[in-house]
Amino acid sequence: MKTIEIKAEARKNLGKKETEKLRKQGMVPGVLYGGSEPVHFYVPENNLRHLVYTPNVYIVNLTIDSRNTKAILQDIQFHPVTDHILHIDFKEVFDDKPVVMRIPIKLTGSSVGVRAGGKLKQSVRYLKVKGLIKDLPDQLTIDISDLNIGKSIRVGDLSFENIELLDNKRLQIVSVQVTRAVVEETPGAAPAEGTAEGAAPAAEQSAKEAPQQNK
Repeated sequence: MKTIEIKAEARKNLGKKETEKLRKQGMVPGVLYGGSEPVHFYVPENNLRHLVYTPNVYIVNLTIDSRNTKAILQDIQFHPVTDHILHIDFKEVFDDKPVVMRIPIKLTGSSVGVRAGGKLKQSVRYLKVKGLIKDLPDQLTIDISDLNIGKSIRVGDLSFENIELLDNKRLQIVSVQVTRAVVEETPGAAPAEGTAEGAAPAAEQSAKEAPQQNK
């Protein structure tokens, strides 16, 4: 998995007034969890943009003063009006302990169903996985070449080496739906999985998913 470097400074003074002062200076207060005790820090907001405003996920090489650690983004808060970053949390990770992250999905191949006139629908763009840092990929690649009209790929259809998929096995990821053109050419064609009532569970799951990485 890709890494990104972020340098921060430890907070010597806590409290609401100090927090507001930091924000006025363009700093983002944060907390590193996962060690023996939480570590409070602050970091320039501009230093977080390549981590936050991207569909990619990263292992963060976080330096707080002279302390170096590996971490993942755990939580982030934005201002409701300005969208400035108000607060950020990281979780310390270790090479020998599994970590849970949301990894983006990448579809590859040209679906036979789409070539036949169907419409591709991707309901999920991230999957929650568990594994060691060294085994976590930048993306979960799914080949849709054999996906035909009316068919779908669900979590239970997938497997990746050395990582565990944690989402519901019935969760639909991608499907090829019947289009009006296909129905007109093929009388009696069945609706695709993921349309009408079949789409509801996946739609509900997808709505809950934030593109926010690794929350």
